[in-house]
Amino acid sequence: MSRANPFDDLTDFDADPTAKPVTADAIDQIAQSSGFPSRKADGTAKATANETVATTLPPASPARPPRRHVTGRNRQINIKATEETIARLYTVADALGLPLGAVLEQALEALALDKGIK
Repeated sequence: MSRANPFDDLTDFDADPTAKPVTADAIDQIAQSSGFPSRKADGTAKATANETVATTLPPASPARPPRRHVTGRNRQINIKATEETIARLYTVADALGLPLGAVLEQALEALALDKGIK
């Protein structure tokens, strides 16, 4: 039993000979009216693209030194928190000299003891 060659008949993908090509000016006009930023090297398009990004992104948090700890922790979680909570987590981790996972473990253990949870 042989398989059919998937590249044997590609006539469905031939260009339509009656189609007229679209001019570059028409494409530029449609892109501009749709708010699509240009990749051209002139400074005007780049400036407007940067302004758009700057207005939509939240303010950058201050740079922290990278943390690299070799531990037995190999699972990752992703949680949402306020900026203040995240900053407090990093402050506690830095003050204790522990990785974030160890701080989470200690915090959960303290909460469980406080609430009487085993």
